[in-house]
Amino acid sequence: MTDTAMAATALGKRFGRRGGWALRDCAFRLPAGRVCAVVGPNGAGKSTLLALAAGLLAPTEGGVTVLGTDPASARARVGYVAQDKPLYPQLTVAETLRVGADLNPDRWDAETAGRIVSAGELDPKKKIRSLSGGQRTRVALALALGKRPELLLLDEPMADLDPLARHELMGTLMARAAQYGTTIVMSSHVVAELEDSCDHLLLVGGGRIRLAGEIDDLLGAHARVSTAVSTTAGAAGPAPATGGAPGGPPDLAPHTVVESRVTGRQLTALVRPAGPLAEDWRASTPSLEELVLAYLRNPQAAPLTPAEPEEAAV
Repeated sequence: MTDTAMAATALGKRFGRRGGWALRDCAFRLPAGRVCAVVGPNGAGKSTLLALAAGLLAPTEGGVTVLGTDPASARARVGYVAQDKPLYPQLTVAETLRVGADLNPDRWDAETAGRIVSAGELDPKKKIRSLSGGQRTRVALALALGKRPELLLLDEPMADLDPLARHELMGTLMARAAQYGTTIVMSSHVVAELEDSCDHLLLVGGGRIRLAGEIDDLLGAHARVSTAVSTTAGAAGPAPATGGAPGGPPDLAPHTVVESRVTGRQLTALVRPAGPLAEDWRASTPSLEELVLAYLRNPQAAPLTPAEPEEAAV
């Protein structure tokens, strides 16, 4: 057993000799047993990162480890549900689960897989091609969880589920994590979808890791502050994301400014404090959505990620 579920060092992926970089110079460490949100806009590189961890893609540069080894060696212990939920369309639901059992004879949990399918009131005799998108998602999750994975990688798993099914399946995933210590990694571009369930964050923007770490630690490292400014501070609008804001008080400059804005006589900013804040600043802890949006709106803001993990260099 290892205390690290996933780790990357200088990880990069480029498609084609002249293609652009989907990921570049990514470094992070995900401890085992966490429920991790991989958040970012469409095209940020989230799907590429999960496919690299699943061993379906090879890195162009750098390395990624999964459960203490390379992705290919860990494949039997990893469950992966891709965004397009690829299944054999000509098979029935029952035949699909039998394939899962045949491919994982030493690990297959027929009870869990069957319970997930039956909760959706799926006819075992129905062919996969006749199912709706949400029903196919349910079958794909049944296959992944039936494998009893130590690491479960889910790419936009709830996108085509109705709210009731989303709540039910999220409860199943959380119960799995609590009971078996399964590490779950879920990508999404909707922060609110994962905020109440996850305890770790990887924020991907522009093909790079912008934030990485325990959500409580990341929120605690930032403050949303506001104060009154003089009418000579300048016109309303966004202020630079480095140093301080035009016309702002001098004590903003020592702090790392992610985002700042002057509106009328009010200056608000999201900062990583470098020390005590001045008494005339009103400070509060940002929400996860505020934190994520601030970093995505300001790609020039300095990222907050741990040092590169040595074990990821494979």
